Amino acid sequence: MISIEEARALMHDWVESASLRTHMECVAACMGWYAARVQADRQDDWIIAGLLHDMDYEKHPTIEEHPFVCVEFLKNRGDVPEDVVQAILSHADYSGSPRDTDMARHLFAVDELAGFITACSRVRPDGIVELETKSVRKKLKNLKFAAAVSRDDVAKGAEEIKLELADHITNCIDALRGERERLGI
Repeated sequence: MISIEEARALMHDWVESASLRTHMECVAACMGWYAARVQADRQDDWIIAGLLHDMDYEKHPTIEEHPFVCVEFLKNRGDVPEDVVQAILSHADYSGSPRDTDMARHLFAVDELAGFITACSRVRPDGIVELETKSVRKKLKNLKFAAAVSRDDVAKGAEEIKLELADHITNCIDALRGERERLGI
């Protein structure tokens, strides 16, 4: 089966954008944090799902292609667990694929939120070091800030993993803060 290092190398082969790579690494960090608490024996697979979930987005950003190009490629490789591929497919609401595993629900839940927390960190002089949940919640109300982030998906994600939004934000901040130097946030 594919390793985290192999998944990271694959992501780098497919993605040139430093910001997209950072996003995927941030999603992987959040996935690893949650996996340690939900399904620790599969933590590597959860991280791999985070690392690869947007690997086709740079070259195939349309809803007709993303994440379908990635999913087809990963299926053909044969070394990526089926539930990882399924989680990647279902992180896009429009794919019509159900999020019927903890991995899939968490990937959807952390995707938009990890991007939003990263944006919040980028406008602070200390990055994520002292970022608080209440600051993120306040920024969520400002629809002009990180306007591309779906607030509905952020709320829906927390609901799907059965957490209060504030708790989910706190968990993701903790996950990202723990890897802030490597992530550059």
